[in-house]
Amino acid sequence: MLIAGDLLALNGALIGTYRFFAPAIETSGAIMPSDPVVVARFLLFFNLMALAVFTFNGLYEMRRGASRVDEAFKVFTAISLVAIGAIVINTLLPQIGADELPFTRDVLAWSWTMAIAACVMLRALHRSVVIWLRRHGIDTRRVLIVGARDPGQLVWNIIRHRPELGYRVQGFVSDSAPIGSMVLDLPVLGRTPQLGRVVRATRADEVIIALSARSTQDLLEIIALAEDEAVTIKVYPDTFQLITNNELSIGDLSALPLVSVKNAALDNPWNRILKRTLDLVVASLILLFGAPIFMLIALAIRLESPGPVFFLQERVGMDKQPFWMIKFRTMRPDAELLGTWTTENDPRVTRVGRFLRRTSLDELPQLINVLIGEMSIVGPRPEQPRWVEQFSQEIPRYMRRHKEKAGLTGWAQVNGLRGDTSIKERTRYDLYYIENWSLLFDLKIILRTIANFLTGKQENAY
Repeated sequence: MLIAGDLLALNGALIGTYRFFAPAIETSGAIMPSDPVVVARFLLFFNLMALAVFTFNGLYEMRRGASRVDEAFKVFTAISLVAIGAIVINTLLPQIGADELPFTRDVLAWSWTMAIAACVMLRALHRSVVIWLRRHGIDTRRVLIVGARDPGQLVWNIIRHRPELGYRVQGFVSDSAPIGSMVLDLPVLGRTPQLGRVVRATRADEVIIALSARSTQDLLEIIALAEDEAVTIKVYPDTFQLITNNELSIGDLSALPLVSVKNAALDNPWNRILKRTLDLVVASLILLFGAPIFMLIALAIRLESPGPVFFLQERVGMDKQPFWMIKFRTMRPDAELLGTWTTENDPRVTRVGRFLRRTSLDELPQLINVLIGEMSIVGPRPEQPRWVEQFSQEIPRYMRRHKEKAGLTGWAQVNGLRGDTSIKERTRYDLYYIENWSLLFDLKIILRTIANFLTGKQENAY
């Protein structure tokens, strides 16, 4: 709805202004285009550029409780940039053999003014619709408040007096109030060590930690209890100074500022669509143009040793869902009976398999997993269920990796962390990727993967 409203405001302002000033433009001697293709070509580039500018200005982040004044200022900035971009596009059109539109001072000034006014008004209308929906139980978020003393009560009082925010507070998690008791008409659901279980039981979407007089270690331990769950974690700023080792961003709940401790970029549906689009494009192109190479690899595998061309193994993906990962077979057919973890100079690996592993060509069939939607081009590498169970007990935050799709390549892999290397170090790189995802970051990892393949820098590939 926001995108449709913004495009309606921009295009309506531009086209309406042109129609209004058309007689004056023609009187001045400028030529108005008669071919509709000329206008359509300009509007195509204009709208694509506008969407990019609005997105990078954070106008589609959909933050709850965001200030209308802040949003209006962002709209002003974005439309000003769009106006400059429109002039640039119009100037460059003759370079590709297209006609330009006659931009006059009046057209620029009035279309810019009308676009800002229309965009702000349509966004206000959108906000009113969203508030109405939230008041009727649509687009709501389940919230838990950790701490039932003054900070927690302050958060609860603000939320319950702002139903338009769409928060449905399930209860407190507290070590001070008895479980089952009521604090300001809100139940106490458990103790802080039980936070993960309470999150799952209430199907919470967001956890707000509002504690005071807690040590740094205590706060980080409480955060860790919820980090493996699919929730957003925010901290009341009473404890802001205690967080020293996290990427933090300031959000707000009405007039109450909160600190986002974990709010991964891929929690945003828009970002998930961008990532999925990249997956489909890259996987389709490689499968299409790489088909002859795939056939040669399959032939080489069959000529060297009997058995299937592909090797299927159960791995754990997003939300701990198992799936069958597809690879080219690189070992003897009875390899799994002779061992589990692959080591350097493993005698089970065939000669063709050694080459495939060294070049990572054995991983290419996983593009089928990508097309199906079980994997992504970039993400944490999936492990077998038994290793996931073991690592989740030994490594803090390990299960956070499984809140996103497993990847064919990843930030850990392009930095040499593959094969028989430190799982703790791999997990650290995987979590950094998840918490700092961007489309540009994915493209960077893909390009580094290709560069490593072309230069033979496949560290620990055996």
